[in-house]
Amino acid sequence: MAPPQQQWTAEVFATDEGFEPYSAFLDELNDTEFAALDAAVQHVLLVRGIALGNSAWLKPLGDGLHEFRVRHSAEEISRMFADELPGTAPAEPVLLRVFVHFYGNKVVLLLSGYDKGEDPSEKRQQRAIKAARKALTAWRQQKDRQRARLRRQGPRGPARRRR
Repeated sequence: MAPPQQQWTAEVFATDEGFEPYSAFLDELNDTEFAALDAAVQHVLLVRGIALGNSAWLKPLGDGLHEFRVRHSAEEISRMFADELPGTAPAEPVLLRVFVHFYGNKVVLLLSGYDKGEDPSEKRQQRAIKAARKALTAWRQQKDRQRARLRRQGPRGPARRRR
């Protein structure tokens, strides 16, 4: 049986200054964690999207913010979702969180993330959620500015003065 085809598109949030919290999070991951997250995004998040809601994979946090939970190695995810045969290497524990927002025509906005296995404290979790909410607010403000700019330009592009 062929694995389900990717149905959603991923987009990485960038601040007005060009900083990408999600990319910074990726840079901090070891190879095992990165592989697990990549497999989870490709085989789970981008295939099932918002339909994962209230499952072990996705927790709604309110106001359009969701926590995507990765608790399996890349090998385990491939066995579960990509019909790949098990390998021989033992799975290292993985406990990652990625904050996402679903919008438009099946787009998953990747906001930020953290390694819950590294620091499982409630305080760390709340700090990460607060930062994700701030990023989502900034993204919405960016979109509002883009829409306002497009309205000012009108249907034929930027307004020009006649002389």
